[in-house]
Amino acid sequence: MTSNILVSVAWPYANSLIHVGNITGSYLPADIFARYQRLAGKRVLMVSGSDSHGTPVTVRADADGTTPLEIYTRFHAGFLELFQRLGLTYDLYTSTHTENHFKVSQAIFLALNKGGYLYADKQQQWYSAKQGRFLPDRYIEGTCYICGYENARGDQCDRCGNLLESTSLLNPRSKIDGSIPELKETEHYYLDLGKLQPAIVEFLKEREGYWRANVLRQSLGQILAEDLHGRAITRDLDWGIPVPIDGWDGKRLYVWFEAVIGYLSASIEWSQLHDQPDAWHDWWYDPQAKSYYFIGKDNIPFHAVIWPGQLIGAGEYFSQIFEEQDGKVLLLPYHIPANEFMNLERQKISGSRNWAVWGLDFLDRYDPDSLRYYLTANMPESKDTDWDWQDFLNRNNNELVATWGNLANRVLSFAFKHWDGQVPTPGDLRPADKEILETVEKGFQTIGEHIQVVNLRAGLTEAMRLAAEVNKYLDQSAPWFEIKSDKAAAGTTIYTALRTIDSLKILLSPYLPFSSEQLHQFFGYAAPIFGEQFTETVTDSLGVHEVLRYRPADATGSWQPSQLRAGQKLRKPAPLFRKLDDEIVEAERSRLGQQSDNEG
Repeated sequence: MTSNILVSVAWPYANSLIHVGNITGSYLPADIFARYQRLAGKRVLMVSGSDSHGTPVTVRADADGTTPLEIYTRFHAGFLELFQRLGLTYDLYTSTHTENHFKVSQAIFLALNKGGYLYADKQQQWYSAKQGRFLPDRYIEGTCYICGYENARGDQCDRCGNLLESTSLLNPRSKIDGSIPELKETEHYYLDLGKLQPAIVEFLKEREGYWRANVLRQSLGQILAEDLHGRAITRDLDWGIPVPIDGWDGKRLYVWFEAVIGYLSASIEWSQLHDQPDAWHDWWYDPQAKSYYFIGKDNIPFHAVIWPGQLIGAGEYFSQIFEEQDGKVLLLPYHIPANEFMNLERQKISGSRNWAVWGLDFLDRYDPDSLRYYLTANMPESKDTDWDWQDFLNRNNNELVATWGNLANRVLSFAFKHWDGQVPTPGDLRPADKEILETVEKGFQTIGEHIQVVNLRAGLTEAMRLAAEVNKYLDQSAPWFEIKSDKAAAGTTIYTALRTIDSLKILLSPYLPFSSEQLHQFFGYAAPIFGEQFTETVTDSLGVHEVLRYRPADATGSWQPSQLRAGQKLRKPAPLFRKLDDEIVEAERSRLGQQSDNEG
């Protein structure tokens, strides 16, 4: 069984705050998956970082009258805070503005060039006479020439999802000042995707059996409908990674080319911080390892077509250039479980209109597990979903609190009160006791299988169904009344219920880590379920950087039924979740659309 699992998580542009659509699209599903894999005993490496070189960053800097470095630094700090408060267990969350990432990205460029998959050519690019500079694709907006969407970006249409040639946009305009640009000749390097197409198609066909339909539709389906062609990988910019070729001053690697390299560079940086500089080989060179890429559907072409193309093209030349050794080929993506979009109150989320539920703002008023629960129960795995404040309230109160939280609290409180703060010693287990234990314990296989294939909603639904079954068991056995006439029989019931809750705690822990850890402590366990997150300051030639890291716990490999012992000391319990007031619905809806300086 594969033991090395690479969990690669989408890199957010460091130009705006993160909203719930971003979280449920990629960040939360990655963490649920990674937590499960660690509990199942796998060696997990979960990496990502802030995309600091994207043109959205320079667009924001221009709009704010400041520098891209200041914008990236400001939003990167906010991301670190959010991910810690939300409990996202990155082994390393870094950024693309590091000396290491520059070195790795340039090595990939040189490997592709050595392999014959890059070529230089002159092209027409939009130029702003008013600003006196070439405009990167993200600086251009216009009408999509494929579907007619009037606000398409220069590199991709948000409506139809197709990659675009900015020079073919209809009615082009500058995103900065609305002026009409002109076409002017410039020279760039191109990735020869046409030359790579046969290998990319073969790679995609090998994954037809288990990839989601939306991913195959936007990758293999589009390639079969229209051949790939060369795509520029450099731009006329002064912010980003220099082109490692003499005579190319004033050019930078294009963000869509270098940002995906971050999965590799972050793995290498983690190894260096871990004082094991070659440890990343276990996830990138081992043919038995598996890599999972958690992204939103707008990033499918870059991860399912272009990134595999870069890896295929780099071949063994990367190991020659970067490590001065031969024969090693980088691992291709195993799975790309891209999610669809989450809307908000039946409208598309819009940062510029402040039609969004921002992650940090939410956590100032509500608990992280409440957010994790709702976003998973409503996760857009196969189609777009909708955040609805009334639905959030209902699910929190009727499911999280009533079905699960109340179950755990009333049983633990009853045991703590009537058995001197200890797990009761049971008599012989009765058929109903054995049946509920067996029912819950089967969940380790069923829920594990759901998470393994990244059907996270189904896994959560099954866990909550099992919690409801335990509630039925208690309703039928009624230990609250049974204790009045037969305390020994009530003790057997409570012992059985505690065993099921102890198991459910583990089944739910990838989804609800904060409350699961709290419940774990109530049961009297000393070692935690999961490890701890921490930030670290890293200094290199580009400056001082803050990164988020994760220190695993000793409980790795704990995906198994409860081994709770009679007589185990309990700690005094408390409610795991808060029941929310009906008034929050209108209060939160009234916040939507308020003036904001966010973009994204």
